[in-house]
Amino acid sequence: MIASAVKVGNMIVMLAIFILLPLTVVSNAMEPSACLKYLPAPKTEGTISVEAAISKRRSIRSFSRESLTDDVLSQILWAAQGITDKQNHRRAAPSAGATYPLETYLVTAKGVYHYHPDKHALTEVKQGDARKALAEAALGQRWLREAPAILVFTAVPERTTRRYGSRGMMYIHMEAGHAAENVHLQAVALGLGSVPIGAFSDQDVAKVLDLPKGEIPLYLIPVGKEKTE
Repeated sequence: MIASAVKVGNMIVMLAIFILLPLTVVSNAMEPSACLKYLPAPKTEGTISVEAAISKRRSIRSFSRESLTDDVLSQILWAAQGITDKQNHRRAAPSAGATYPLETYLVTAKGVYHYHPDKHALTEVKQGDARKALAEAALGQRWLREAPAILVFTAVPERTTRRYGSRGMMYIHMEAGHAAENVHLQAVALGLGSVPIGAFSDQDVAKVLDLPKGEIPLYLIPVGKEKTE
């Protein structure tokens, strides 16, 4: 009987491995590390003061089509959600209970990219210029088509609401505001302009970005050099 029990036990273990193996393969296939595009290291000292950046910040809705360099994109993404405390993995914007519900996407003429704060790197979500589609999702706001870069903040609410309940949604919206203001001020410090956008179809933006289930769009920020002509 002992031998039979052992045999049955071994069969159960092998069956469990057989069942779990495909899941492991799928999980590994989805792992983005092999496709990461690492960004240049961000700077922690700028050429203007915080006070000057606050004073100069204005909403800009007319952008030059000049593309932004990797150095500039690196700095903006770091200001949005970059790691500022490597030991504790703390980010540039405060988060309720360090639950970090926000995800950050970059949209350019080349494609849609997902930002990974811990690695300060991007993975490609889709190729091609999605700015026109994003502008249409945002009720036709043309500056989304013109801006060389658009940051999109999304959220996975469950990360925060599982700790704070329904009040967690308020904390998530606060956090999006914290991160967005970092972007607006960083843009000024880099000689760029930006504008906050909250008017859009959640469903259409989610479709443009191919957002996974359970992730919702919160905030769009076009960034670029102001068009002076």
